[in-house]
Amino acid sequence: MEQVSTNAEVRLTVSQCFRTLTTSTDTADVISALTTLLSHLDGGPEGTTTAVQQAEFRRSHYTRTLQLLVSNIQADWLHSFTAAQRSELWDSLFLRGPPDQALLVLMEGIGELKPSTSLDHLVSITEKFLQNHRLAELLWSYCLQAAPSDSPQLRETLLGRISALPDLTANKLHLNNRPVFLPQQYYPLLATEMLTALERTCQALRDGTDCSLAFVAQTLGKVCIQGHSGLVLAVVAPRLSVCTRSDMVWQRVCWKLMENVPQRWMESVLTGLVQAVSGPDALGRIIGNLVLTNKKAQFVITHKLLLLQYKYETQVLRIVLGYLAADKDRRPLLVQVLRSVCQAWANPSAVKHTPLEQQMYVSKALLLSVSLLKDSELQELRSELLQCMLGGMQSHLDSSVVRIRHMGMVVGECLSSRMDVSGTQLKFEYDQDEETRELLSLMTPIACDEPEPEPVNGANSLQETNETIPSTQNASSENKSAPRSSKAEADSDLDSDDELTPYDMSGDQEISQASPPRYLRDCLEILRSSEDGARVELSLRVAEGLVRRNAFAAREISVQMSKVLLHMEDKYSIIGFLGLRQATMVALTVTDCIPVTQYLTTEFYSLNYSLRQRLDILEVLTVAAQELSKPITDKRDPPIGPAATSELNTYPGDDPVHWRQVVEKRIQSKTKRLSKGATKPPAKATPNRYAPVAGHFFFPLLRNYDKPQVTFDLLGSDHLVLGRLIHTLGLFMHLAVNAPIAAQMGCALLDFVWAVRYHVDQMVRRGVLFAVCSVFLSMPSQNLLVDLSDQLFETRAWLADVAEGDPDADCRNLAVQSLVLLEKSVKKQLQDPQTLSLES
Repeated sequence: MEQVSTNAEVRLTVSQCFRTLTTSTDTADVISALTTLLSHLDGGPEGTTTAVQQAEFRRSHYTRTLQLLVSNIQADWLHSFTAAQRSELWDSLFLRGPPDQALLVLMEGIGELKPSTSLDHLVSITEKFLQNHRLAELLWSYCLQAAPSDSPQLRETLLGRISALPDLTANKLHLNNRPVFLPQQYYPLLATEMLTALERTCQALRDGTDCSLAFVAQTLGKVCIQGHSGLVLAVVAPRLSVCTRSDMVWQRVCWKLMENVPQRWMESVLTGLVQAVSGPDALGRIIGNLVLTNKKAQFVITHKLLLLQYKYETQVLRIVLGYLAADKDRRPLLVQVLRSVCQAWANPSAVKHTPLEQQMYVSKALLLSVSLLKDSELQELRSELLQCMLGGMQSHLDSSVVRIRHMGMVVGECLSSRMDVSGTQLKFEYDQDEETRELLSLMTPIACDEPEPEPVNGANSLQETNETIPSTQNASSENKSAPRSSKAEADSDLDSDDELTPYDMSGDQEISQASPPRYLRDCLEILRSSEDGARVELSLRVAEGLVRRNAFAAREISVQMSKVLLHMEDKYSIIGFLGLRQATMVALTVTDCIPVTQYLTTEFYSLNYSLRQRLDILEVLTVAAQELSKPITDKRDPPIGPAATSELNTYPGDDPVHWRQVVEKRIQSKTKRLSKGATKPPAKATPNRYAPVAGHFFFPLLRNYDKPQVTFDLLGSDHLVLGRLIHTLGLFMHLAVNAPIAAQMGCALLDFVWAVRYHVDQMVRRGVLFAVCSVFLSMPSQNLLVDLSDQLFETRAWLADVAEGDPDADCRNLAVQSLVLLEKSVKKQLQDPQTLSLES
């Protein structure tokens, strides 16, 4: 009851003061009202307000008070104040109350006011707010809270104002911005305030008071993710490094601070920290064994900083790898890192397709990792290192880039020297430069500048799941119980079930509770957004049938569904996934030919597609063209399912024997023979569905072949896709026999393949020869002499050279068959009187 009366009394007093400030014109009344409000902050000169009243005012009325002051900043009574009165009565209300509420109101007022003296006044108060170390008070107030007392939305807003204050003020003040608000001054100031809050936390822990570092960790993460980690950690890291060298409480505070950094900001904090610390020992004291307990931290330290990014200096590699090697619990991660780096360095594809700077970075990581290995670890990894050395050196020495070859030589020498293979060491002859000397220097360990601190038996005291750090008085009992838990874990490892015979479950079948979709749009929605593996599999298995049975509905969503299927990945390990996906895409292409074909051929040359996706596009177009070229039968072909996956993955043109048989059959069909006896009745004539749309399959694929993209260079290093593309175009040409557009397709195809007829890759040369065979088979004979008369003799000479001197046997055979077809076509046309008249 007493609490209710106190709240009502404070509310009444504040209301009277508000009424005076908004209506009164008497300066004495205004000064009295402001003095009354100030007394509710600090008790007044004679302690006129109690602590309970002050707490109620801070909790319920302080923000409204400041908002009222900002809204009446143009009042006459404020302009009648002297500078001393304004500072004592008006400014003090912003600088003596809860700092979080004051900062929010100040930033809100700065954002709303127009450029004027009132805005300058608020900016001056904000400047004093920062200079009077109110940010440290703000952070410390949150450290004292064992549990959050505000809403997550309010805390997120406050974090945004603190971390982006320079941006907010710059957007409002433009050229009139104050120096303290500039990033070069504000963020070091914020870092100093954070250190002050951490120092108070350490003292509170020594005094037996529990504290929370959640808000400080969130502030650190928010600032780093916005790109200011360099300015903040340049101040924070050296101070933490010094304080943690001999103070266990500081170490516990730092470890808990890093544990409380939100996962989405952990990467930015760690990457900034490894660049700001002086060495691996300092990093270990600041973050402890965070890499063992936090998966995001482990990914950043052991993978991203070493294999995915290569912009950092060599010192960063020394710090990261030295940190992993400095503790026995972290050394298994060093071995794991070494295996990953070995695979990356020895990968032939990486040598060809990754930037030279990244290869240099990985080479440094490999040598540093090897230099940190103990002899026992080296013996365990001896075979893997030897395989890495031999395979990687071969890939590097095969390169035409001198720097890559030198890189392979230096790394090979260093690895053989470290492993001492058979008492002999590799030695290459090369001119030493800055890069090679740096690589050689990495095998020599550098002594740490600072002494290694004594092992601390406090690592287990920070395993609490909540955000509150217990005081040092409570931590001793937890440290005593730590050996018991580790012993229990060791005993549990001895309980092994290896001797139990596993039950044979090979005949069990998984019972699915999901039902397959019956409508095509439902199927599309499941494939697009469902996370249920069973539903996705059922939808994929019925998709082709739904497309073929509902042609009208399929045409409405054909392009959308093709896009979903093209980008779909086998996340659920579905049996026959590739065949099911391809069969559905083929059905969509056959059902709604022109839109889907236009989409696929356009995406073939688009950015950000993998080579596998581009090959998938070619395969879908190939199978669809083959289906369209076949006559329509009353009996529907069986759906393509998992059983046909292997057949679908066999790409036309991979097997030269198959195409040799095709060519032989075409030659036999053009040869006149005397028949004996009755033959089979002629097949019923049906329209060729492929002939009207052959151009949609063919010509878009010739559009941008000579324009290298960011991830796709058809005429450069992507030989596989180039070979498949030429095979596909040859097949389209072969299927277009007797089509009106065949002559135009043949001319365009010969022009395309002529530029790559001497390609170094044998699969590309096979594709070229197959395309030439297709032109001679499918292009009308009269068009060969009329449209290609200038190229025939040069083509014949080239085919003769290939048939005689190509190192690949299949290329030689295809060249011979092409020559035979060319001779037959030319001889036939030269014997035709109509052709001779046209030639004349």
